[in-house]
Amino acid sequence: MISREPEFFPPSRNMFGRLGRSVVFSFRETGRAVVLLVMAILAMRHMFKKRSRTEIVVQMFVFGIKSLGVITVVAIFTGMILALQTGLALRQFNQEVNIGTAVMVSMLREMGPFMTGLILAACVGSAIAAQIGTMVVSEEIAALEIMSIDPVRYLVMPRLVAMLIMTPMLAFYMCIMGVIGGGLVGQTQLGVSWDAYIDNATRFAEVKDLVVGMFKAFLFGGIITVVACHQGFATTQGAVGVGFATRKAVIVSFLLILVVGYFVTRIFYV
Repeated sequence: MISREPEFFPPSRNMFGRLGRSVVFSFRETGRAVVLLVMAILAMRHMFKKRSRTEIVVQMFVFGIKSLGVITVVAIFTGMILALQTGLALRQFNQEVNIGTAVMVSMLREMGPFMTGLILAACVGSAIAAQIGTMVVSEEIAALEIMSIDPVRYLVMPRLVAMLIMTPMLAFYMCIMGVIGGGLVGQTQLGVSWDAYIDNATRFAEVKDLVVGMFKAFLFGGIITVVACHQGFATTQGAVGVGFATRKAVIVSFLLILVVGYFVTRIFYV
């Protein structure tokens, strides 16, 4: 059962009790999130049915197409900042022509998937948590369960599939736009021709950088969806609880994106 009654716990008597309760609650919530992920993965066997296909396409449009505007702006200026800061440092050694390599590798390995994950966590993750949280407090989830409709299959699975598909695509798009932004700065402010910039950008970047970057984006998409859905299902206390669940979903997603991104980089590059 996804829906559950609000829990009541007597207040802790001392600091150790509060600390112990926080640790236990953290493990419990992590376990529930993992169970939700497993249930959503098992529900993917229904993803090719007509109703599920339609919902997945709708969610892909909401998550992907509607996020293109903010992703484009962030990507261009991220590439411009990388190119400007790197170019100013390399200018001291007369090596500013190499900014193409720095921008391309940085965007593929880290900045592309990382910035995409943060944007989607803030825009999409918060919306998912708020939507599901509102359904919980208005007892729509309980109504689905009464009608024998699996909330995980109906709500979580289409969003998870859509996010897993769209996040790597958006991360790749962000990398392209970031490289374009860096090239504009190189040509207009650092005196690096477009041909030299692109030559350096493509010569030293490896396929491994692209694969690892898209793998990170794939993981980030799953993290954002599972965290947001879990926080939405755990909503209590009405409208106040919806706001709290939304805020917590964004914070937890940010932290997990940072931690997971670091460990993926360490595994593949150290």
